Amino acid sequence: MATIERENMSLLTDKLTVKISKEDYMPAFEKKLKEYSKSANIPGFRKGMVPAGMIRKMYGSSIFSDEVLRTVEKELYNWLNNEKPEIFAQPLPMQTTAAQLDMNSPADYHFDFEIGLKPDFEPADLSKAKLTRHIVQVTDDMVEEEISRMQIKGGNTTEPEIIDNPENVINILYTQADEAGKEVEGGIQKENSVLLKYFTPAMQEKLMGKKVNDSIIFQLDKTFEADKLDMMLQDLGFEKGDKEAAKINFKATIIKLELVEKRALEESFFEEIFPGKGIKTEEELRNALREEIQHYWNMQSANQVQDQIFHYLVDHTTMEFPASFLKRWLQTSAETPKTEEEAEQEYPQFSNQLKWTLISDKLISDKKIEVTQDELRDSMKAEVMRYFGQMNMGDDTSWLESYIDRMMKDEKQVDATYRRLITTKLFESLEKETKPTEKTVTADELMAMQHHHAH
Repeated sequence: MATIERENMSLLTDKLTVKISKEDYMPAFEKKLKEYSKSANIPGFRKGMVPAGMIRKMYGSSIFSDEVLRTVEKELYNWLNNEKPEIFAQPLPMQTTAAQLDMNSPADYHFDFEIGLKPDFEPADLSKAKLTRHIVQVTDDMVEEEISRMQIKGGNTTEPEIIDNPENVINILYTQADEAGKEVEGGIQKENSVLLKYFTPAMQEKLMGKKVNDSIIFQLDKTFEADKLDMMLQDLGFEKGDKEAAKINFKATIIKLELVEKRALEESFFEEIFPGKGIKTEEELRNALREEIQHYWNMQSANQVQDQIFHYLVDHTTMEFPASFLKRWLQTSAETPKTEEEAEQEYPQFSNQLKWTLISDKLISDKKIEVTQDELRDSMKAEVMRYFGQMNMGDDTSWLESYIDRMMKDEKQVDATYRRLITTKLFESLEKETKPTEKTVTADELMAMQHHHAH
């Protein structure tokens, strides 16, 4: 009769020894041989009439190994299902005795497996966290900039003969050149579009009156305003702040000229921006946009608080891991096996993600946070409505319920929606345990903080 012994090896790592006797696997082996005899197609023999000795000689070793290993696996997973140890991933075989398996000398066998145990821990006390909520107040300039952007987006595009307006869109072919304007062989060449008003005043004046196929020689740092230089460097494939790249000579050839005539601020335009809101005046438009922009920055602020909560919990929760087991699992779990060095390199980020998974799972369980089927449906419906709302969906939405029914049968879709909702609920609950200090910042300052964190 099969038995399983459990032995501690090191911190959070145990060894399981699965022992099986001949009686555990031989009946299944003999049965499988008979099944092969009945179904094998071998030239010179009628189906089902192949001698058992031939089947044993041809397929016996393979069938024998399969049945021994299948028996071991069955016993192992029966034990796991019954004992329910809190483990990471799956047991890893410590060595193989497959080379010793001999159908001509059936024997008792044992197989060793390593299991990595999940740690006991308590999440860090969030009430002790010093958090900051960065508040962005919407300015009149932000509202006017958004109105201008929408007017351009909804406007008509023309192709003027010459550059004559700060709003001209100039499509330029940038070609690396020397000071005389001669193209550098094998040098940089790239197209990019830019507004005339992004150039320095001196360069704007120089470009006025230019037409398609005209060209000039310039360096980026002498051509663009300081607040636009980094954007141009990145558009041309350089790193932000690359001073050497900013001094490269470029021959700039005008390929195309465009001018977007801004959409008039009228009621039909207001209806396109905010359908069904009944906005009739510019003042009402500005108020609606201010509210929408404020909501966006409030969400960005909330996201940053949640990010601080995440880092506080990960950084201040004490937790041990079965590191050697997890590194070995990293080597073997992927479709393409990893080297020991690759697993070692990936482990810090992997263990950090794993730590958050354990913390969030425990908090969700302790707080009894759940997502209902109705919440899943409502979230999917809202997502569909947002998507089709942007495409001016008509009044007939009778198809919507059947569409959501199909989405609810898509496991990946349901899982993604569930994870998003459960995470949102978790952070909403955690945020109530904190008292962030409020600090007013500009939109640029908040974006800089987010950019710095991302890197």
